[in-house]
Amino acid sequence: MHRPDDETILIRLRGVSKGYVEAGRHRIVFDGLDAEFPHGRFTALTGRSGTGKSTLLNLVSGIDLPDAGEVLLGGTALNRLSERERTLLRRREIGFVFQFYNLIPTLTVEENLLLPLELLGRRHAAALPRVRELLERVGLAARGASFPDRLSGGEQQRVAVARALVHEPAVILADEPTGNLDAETGREVMALLAGLVRNAGRTLIVATHSEEVAGRADRVLDIRDGLLVERTAGRGPAAAADLP
Repeated sequence: MHRPDDETILIRLRGVSKGYVEAGRHRIVFDGLDAEFPHGRFTALTGRSGTGKSTLLNLVSGIDLPDAGEVLLGGTALNRLSERERTLLRRREIGFVFQFYNLIPTLTVEENLLLPLELLGRRHAAALPRVRELLERVGLAARGASFPDRLSGGEQQRVAVARALVHEPAVILADEPTGNLDAETGREVMALLAGLVRNAGRTLIVATHSEEVAGRADRVLDIRDGLLVERTAGRGPAAAADLP
């Protein structure tokens, strides 16, 4: 995929509509939504539960497809790709950070990070230096041989952050990445994620209920009645402490 310059729009939603059938009734989440996400920017998605934050992340990643309209990533219309083509695109271009870590329990920390690289066809010996470099950057250089259940929640989320970045994707999507952590650990993990992404020049979209997380973003989009309403984002004092 073509990697754009900093001012280029990386993700576009054009006339996107999406709905679901719930309890026998059709619920419309988005109806003709237009949105743009520039390359190299950190956007926070906020809004009440059920307003469509996770749905929007799923549309941007191609996990879900719009009922109408199109989603473009780097100029590629995701709804025109086959399911396999979307899967391969996600492996190359998108990193995910989830609320509940989603680490594979039967793999060590190093193996969890190696897996995305191996799925891209990179040899173990060639991929290992990248994995160990990232583990050092997230403060877990000594835990590579540990299994996830031997780590604290904050440590597991640090591994998840490293896994999302290990294959150097264009886009990182995070769904409530601090929602399962205590306040202090959540601040540390969010500082780490934002700092690593900014230094790498990646595009970060975070769905969150946390105003503290939103305060780190370059911009904040509130989802209200199926619309994205931009409000002023303030990179407050906490954001200045973003890690390298």
